[in-house]
Amino acid sequence: MYSKELKSIKKSNRFRTREIFDESLIDLASNDYLGLTTNKLLFQKAYERVLEENYTAPKASQLVNGYNKIHKEFETLLCKANKFESAITVGSGFLANISLIEALVRKKDRLFIDEQYHASGILATKLLNKNQVITFKHNDIDDLKQKFKEFSNSRNIIAIEGVYSMQGDLAPKEIFDFADEVKALLIVDEAHSSGVIGENLLGIFDYYKIQPKENHIKMGTLGKAYGSYGAYILGSFHIIEYLQNRAKAIIYTTAPSLFDISLALQSLKYILNNKVNLNSSIKARLNIVKDVLNINSNSLIIPIDIGDNKKVLKIQEELKKHGFLVGAIRQPTVKSAIIRLIAKIDINEKDLMFVCNFLKENR
Repeated sequence: MYSKELKSIKKSNRFRTREIFDESLIDLASNDYLGLTTNKLLFQKAYERVLEENYTAPKASQLVNGYNKIHKEFETLLCKANKFESAITVGSGFLANISLIEALVRKKDRLFIDEQYHASGILATKLLNKNQVITFKHNDIDDLKQKFKEFSNSRNIIAIEGVYSMQGDLAPKEIFDFADEVKALLIVDEAHSSGVIGENLLGIFDYYKIQPKENHIKMGTLGKAYGSYGAYILGSFHIIEYLQNRAKAIIYTTAPSLFDISLALQSLKYILNNKVNLNSSIKARLNIVKDVLNINSNSLIIPIDIGDNKKVLKIQEELKKHGFLVGAIRQPTVKSAIIRLIAKIDINEKDLMFVCNFLKENR
């Protein structure tokens, strides 16, 4: 069963496997941007906090009795730091996008979504009527405005990412301004921007110094810069109340793990308390990328266009022989094969320089 399909995938060099990589490999592939997954002190603090509770797992949906003081503590700090009215934790970024799109886009609404939005959001649009979903060209404010002029309805929702996961580029501020101008709800997926950009390392709102408004919704994940697992949604009181009453992926699922949320809480505190040093480390890595590869980036995601599936896998294997792991990204994740280099700040600058020089010579 499915043998023909698998054969086709293998023939095109797009076959994927799960692999437990050699731990001695220096990681330049993962989304652990700040290297917090190796911080044992944060782990210990999170563990001790969970032990203060009478139970160590959430037990039920948040709408039954799965909501815990640890969830509340994390949501409170998120709101304070990001200046949003309310928050809710979610099991994963995938579930968060499903929750937002499935619940917020009602029968007569229109959703305008960037063509490079995460696969979870694109999948969520399949739950809607086709004429409700309008895709606009990536980061193209003019195309968005034109599509809006043609298809806007009484209630309109725009969905973008703060930093796009494969190309590492930022959403333009003009989209934020336009959403405010036309009074559209704006969903911003900050999975790859929270913890990485902005003066306070809080993401794209922080980067552009945008004061959150009633029409703004921020979604972030905990499995990247925060070194944990799960997700959160920030918005107005009304939006969060609505989601906990209508979002099936929140209502009909067990509340997020107490330990994961506790760890994310410790990571958020760490980031806020060390933002100056962390920003300095990020800048140093991006300067190396600029000097060696001539790539100007505002995020730690550095895409190297290769264009050939065999070659991208060969480059990955060659770097593994030198002791480094980078991402070899192929279709359908991207249109054309790339090496996805993550300039993680826990990586020695000399090691990053070596990998950048290797890619410069072999791309």
